[in-house]
Amino acid sequence: MRKIDERRLETDLGYRFAYLAEFIGMGNDDIAAIHAAAPALAPLVPTIVDAIYDKLNTYDATWRHFVPRQHGYEGATPSSIEDLSMDHEQIQFRKKHLGRYVTALVTRDYDAKMISYLDMVGKMHTDKGGAKEIDVPLVQMNALMGFLSDALTGIILGLGLPREDEVRTLRAFGKLLWVQNDLITRHYQAE
Repeated sequence: MRKIDERRLETDLGYRFAYLAEFIGMGNDDIAAIHAAAPALAPLVPTIVDAIYDKLNTYDATWRHFVPRQHGYEGATPSSIEDLSMDHEQIQFRKKHLGRYVTALVTRDYDAKMISYLDMVGKMHTDKGGAKEIDVPLVQMNALMGFLSDALTGIILGLGLPREDEVRTLRAFGKLLWVQNDLITRHYQAE
């Protein structure tokens, strides 16, 4: 039986990632499967981003989080949810960020820098990072991650990959998104 330093899981991001990856069974073969999917998935990133934003725009509980100024955005902000259209500059700004995130998932090495990036994705949606006015409830983050997971599953199933590659790719993304979900939810724990 391996001994795990549970306190270190909360303070050492690399240790936490390594533990999660090992426990879930996410290894180099999974990362290779994710990277192998990049040529097919990368051209679909704009479609994925549009689908996510169409879904976010369906609910006031998700769309309202795009009214406050987003970290790094310097243009005009909407005054209310009613003033926030899909073609608003702030939405275009956020869509670019989401596109870079999805692209990073399939192209970047899963090194310390990437692990920090995945962790920052969780933190920036709370009042602990990014804009202090933005504090997206965990239920909304879970809904978003569930939608992204399903979207990726649908796309992978539609790629026409040989069955063995399809299964490997689906499982790899499933593991990755569970790790990402942990790196989101950890920032919602009471201190």
